[in-house]
Amino acid sequence: MSILFELFYTFLKVGLFSFGGGYGMLSVIQGEVVTRHAWLTSAEFTDIVAISQMTPGPIGINSATYVGYTAAMNATGSPAVAVAGSLLASLAVMLPSFVIMLTISRYFMKYSKSNSVEAVFRALRPAVVGLIASAALLLMTVENFGSPTESTMQFVVSVLLFIGAFVATYRFKVSPIVIVIVCGAIGGLFYGLAGGCWWFAGGN
Repeated sequence: MSILFELFYTFLKVGLFSFGGGYGMLSVIQGEVVTRHAWLTSAEFTDIVAISQMTPGPIGINSATYVGYTAAMNATGSPAVAVAGSLLASLAVMLPSFVIMLTISRYFMKYSKSNSVEAVFRALRPAVVGLIASAALLLMTVENFGSPTESTMQFVVSVLLFIGAFVATYRFKVSPIVIVIVCGAIGGLFYGLAGGCWWFAGGN
Protein backbone atom coordinates (compact mmCIF):
# COMPACT_ATOMS: atom_id res chain seq x y z
CA MET A 1 0.00 0.00 0.00
CA SER A 2 1.15 3.54 -0.71
CA ILE A 3 0.92 4.64 2.92
CA LEU A 4 3.44 1.95 3.94
CA PHE A 5 5.89 2.97 1.23
CA GLU A 6 5.48 6.65 2.15
CA LEU A 7 6.01 5.91 5.85
CA PHE A 8 9.17 3.93 5.13
CA TYR A 9 10.58 6.59 2.81
CA THR A 10 9.66 9.44 5.15
CA PHE A 11 11.25 7.89 8.23
CA LEU A 12 14.28 6.80 6.23
CA LYS A 13 14.83 10.50 5.48
CA VAL A 14 14.23 11.39 9.12
CA GLY A 15 16.80 8.83 10.27
CA LEU A 16 19.32 9.94 7.65
CA PHE A 17 19.15 13.71 8.14
CA SER A 18 18.32 14.14 11.83
CA PHE A 19 21.03 15.10 14.29
CA GLY A 20 20.92 15.55 18.04
CA GLY A 21 19.30 12.30 19.07
CA GLY A 22 15.60 11.68 19.64
CA TYR A 23 14.70 15.22 20.67
CA GLY A 24 16.45 16.58 17.60
CA MET A 25 14.32 14.23 15.50
CA LEU A 26 11.02 15.50 16.85
CA SER A 27 10.92 18.72 14.85
CA VAL A 28 11.79 16.83 11.66
CA ILE A 29 9.14 14.17 12.33
CA GLN A 30 6.52 16.81 13.07
CA GLY A 31 7.38 18.70 9.91
CA GLU A 32 6.93 15.55 7.83
CA VAL A 33 3.91 13.87 9.38
CA VAL A 34 1.90 16.91 10.54
CA THR A 35 2.82 19.75 8.18
CA ARG A 36 3.80 18.04 4.95
CA HIS A 37 1.71 14.87 4.80
CA ALA A 38 -1.02 15.78 7.32
CA TRP A 39 -1.17 12.19 8.56
CA LEU A 40 -1.66 13.40 12.12
CA THR A 41 -3.00 16.52 13.77
CA SER A 42 -0.77 18.62 16.00
CA ALA A 43 -2.72 17.38 19.03
CA GLU A 44 -2.24 13.72 18.03
CA PHE A 45 1.49 14.27 17.55
CA THR A 46 1.78 15.91 20.95
CA ASP A 47 0.04 12.95 22.58
CA ILE A 48 2.45 10.61 20.81
CA VAL A 49 5.44 12.59 22.08
CA ALA A 50 4.09 12.38 25.64
CA ILE A 51 3.56 8.61 25.35
CA SER A 52 7.01 8.18 23.78
CA GLN A 53 8.61 9.92 26.76
CA MET A 54 6.81 7.70 29.26
CA THR A 55 7.59 4.37 27.58
CA PRO A 56 11.01 2.65 27.67
CA GLY A 57 13.41 3.23 24.81
CA PRO A 58 14.71 6.17 22.75
CA ILE A 59 12.07 8.84 22.17
CA GLY A 60 12.85 9.10 18.45
CA ILE A 61 12.26 5.40 17.79
CA ASN A 62 9.22 5.30 20.08
CA SER A 63 7.75 8.28 18.23
CA ALA A 64 8.36 6.59 14.88
CA THR A 65 6.59 3.44 16.10
CA TYR A 66 3.53 5.31 17.39
CA VAL A 67 3.38 7.66 14.38
CA GLY A 68 3.65 4.76 11.94
CA TYR A 69 0.79 2.95 13.64
CA THR A 70 -1.45 6.01 13.96
CA ALA A 71 -0.82 7.28 10.42
CA ALA A 72 -1.50 3.88 8.85
CA MET A 73 -4.60 3.39 11.00
CA ASN A 74 -5.95 6.84 10.07
CA ALA A 75 -5.30 6.16 6.38
CA THR A 76 -6.67 2.61 6.12
CA GLY A 77 -8.59 1.74 9.28
CA SER A 78 -6.88 -1.65 9.28
CA PRO A 79 -5.09 -2.80 12.47
CA ALA A 80 -2.89 -5.16 10.43
CA VAL A 81 -1.72 -2.36 8.15
CA ALA A 82 -1.23 -0.13 11.20
CA VAL A 83 1.09 -2.71 12.80
CA ALA A 84 3.01 -2.99 9.52
CA GLY A 85 3.26 0.82 9.44
CA SER A 86 4.70 0.93 12.95
CA LEU A 87 7.27 -1.75 12.13
CA LEU A 88 8.34 -0.12 8.86
CA ALA A 89 8.61 3.35 10.41
CA SER A 90 10.70 1.98 13.28
CA LEU A 91 12.97 0.04 10.93
CA ALA A 92 13.39 2.99 8.57
CA VAL A 93 14.34 5.48 11.28
CA MET A 94 16.98 3.10 12.70
CA LEU A 95 18.42 1.85 9.42
CA PRO A 96 20.56 4.89 8.41
CA SER A 97 22.12 5.20 11.86
CA PHE A 98 22.88 1.49 11.98
CA VAL A 99 24.54 1.46 8.55
CA ILE A 100 26.46 4.70 9.08
CA MET A 101 27.71 3.81 12.56
CA LEU A 102 28.68 0.32 11.40
CA THR A 103 30.66 1.89 8.57
CA ILE A 104 32.45 4.65 10.45
CA SER A 105 33.06 2.81 13.73
CA ARG A 106 36.17 1.25 12.21
CA TYR A 107 37.66 4.65 11.41
CA PHE A 108 36.30 7.01 14.07
CA MET A 109 38.77 6.21 16.85
CA LYS A 110 41.64 6.43 14.40
CA TYR A 111 40.69 9.84 13.01
CA SER A 112 38.69 11.36 15.90
CA LYS A 113 41.58 13.64 16.90
CA SER A 114 42.20 14.98 13.41
CA ASN A 115 41.59 18.67 12.76
CA SER A 116 39.03 17.96 10.04
CA VAL A 117 36.88 15.70 12.23
CA GLU A 118 37.05 18.11 15.17
CA ALA A 119 36.03 20.97 12.86
CA VAL A 120 32.96 19.01 11.72
CA PHE A 121 31.90 18.35 15.31
CA ARG A 122 32.39 22.00 16.28
CA ALA A 123 29.98 22.92 13.47
CA LEU A 124 27.46 20.23 14.40
CA ARG A 125 27.16 21.12 18.11
CA PRO A 126 25.27 24.42 17.68
CA ALA A 127 23.12 22.84 14.97
CA VAL A 128 22.10 20.08 17.39
CA VAL A 129 21.15 22.65 20.02
CA GLY A 130 19.10 24.48 17.39
CA LEU A 131 17.24 21.31 16.40
CA ILE A 132 16.37 20.52 20.02
CA ALA A 133 15.21 24.12 20.58
CA SER A 134 13.15 23.90 17.41
CA ALA A 135 11.44 20.75 18.69
CA ALA A 136 10.51 22.57 21.90
CA LEU A 137 9.19 25.63 20.07
CA LEU A 138 7.14 23.57 17.61
CA LEU A 139 5.34 21.93 20.55
CA MET A 140 4.31 25.30 21.99
CA THR A 141 0.97 25.32 20.20
CA VAL A 142 -2.62 26.16 21.12
CA GLU A 143 -3.37 22.43 21.32
CA ASN A 144 -0.73 22.03 24.03
CA PHE A 145 -0.88 25.29 25.97
CA GLY A 146 -4.40 26.51 25.29
CA SER A 147 -5.15 30.13 24.46
CA PRO A 148 -5.20 33.24 26.69
CA THR A 149 -8.49 34.28 25.09
CA GLU A 150 -10.33 31.01 24.43
CA SER A 151 -9.12 28.73 27.24
CA THR A 152 -7.55 31.03 29.81
CA MET A 153 -7.44 28.54 32.68
CA GLN A 154 -5.77 25.84 30.58
CA PHE A 155 -3.26 28.41 29.34
CA VAL A 156 -2.39 29.55 32.88
CA VAL A 157 -2.02 25.98 34.18
CA SER A 158 0.07 24.98 31.15
CA VAL A 159 2.43 27.92 31.54
CA LEU A 160 2.83 27.27 35.28
CA LEU A 161 3.57 23.58 34.63
CA PHE A 162 6.07 24.54 31.94
CA ILE A 163 7.88 27.00 34.19
CA GLY A 164 7.81 24.61 37.15
CA ALA A 165 9.22 21.74 35.07
CA PHE A 166 11.93 23.99 33.62
CA VAL A 167 13.03 25.32 37.01
CA ALA A 168 12.91 21.87 38.62
CA THR A 169 15.08 20.42 35.87
CA TYR A 170 17.53 23.28 35.36
CA ARG A 171 17.90 24.64 38.88
CA PHE A 172 17.23 21.69 41.16
CA LYS A 173 18.23 18.82 38.84
CA VAL A 174 15.01 16.91 39.56
CA SER A 175 14.72 13.64 37.64
CA PRO A 176 12.58 13.92 34.47
CA ILE A 177 10.75 10.78 35.60
CA VAL A 178 9.60 12.56 38.77
CA ILE A 179 8.58 15.63 36.77
CA VAL A 180 6.50 13.57 34.34
CA ILE A 181 4.75 11.75 37.19
CA VAL A 182 4.05 14.94 39.16
CA CYS A 183 2.84 16.91 36.14
CA GLY A 184 0.67 14.00 35.04
CA ALA A 185 -0.88 13.79 38.50
CA ILE A 186 -1.50 17.55 38.60
CA GLY A 187 -3.01 17.49 35.11
CA GLY A 188 -5.20 14.50 35.92
CA LEU A 189 -6.40 16.10 39.14
CA PHE A 190 -7.01 19.56 37.69
CA TYR A 191 -8.58 18.57 34.38
CA GLY A 192 -10.46 15.71 36.02
CA LEU A 193 -12.03 18.12 38.49
CA ALA A 194 -12.65 20.67 35.73
CA GLY A 195 -14.31 18.02 33.56
CA GLY A 196 -16.44 16.84 36.48
CA CYS A 197 -17.57 20.40 37.23
CA TRP A 198 -18.39 20.97 33.56
CA TRP A 199 -20.42 17.73 33.42
CA PHE A 200 -22.26 18.58 36.64
CA ALA A 201 -23.11 22.07 35.42
CA GLY A 202 -24.27 20.75 32.05
CA GLY A 203 -26.35 18.07 33.67
CA ASN A 204 -28.24 20.63 35.65
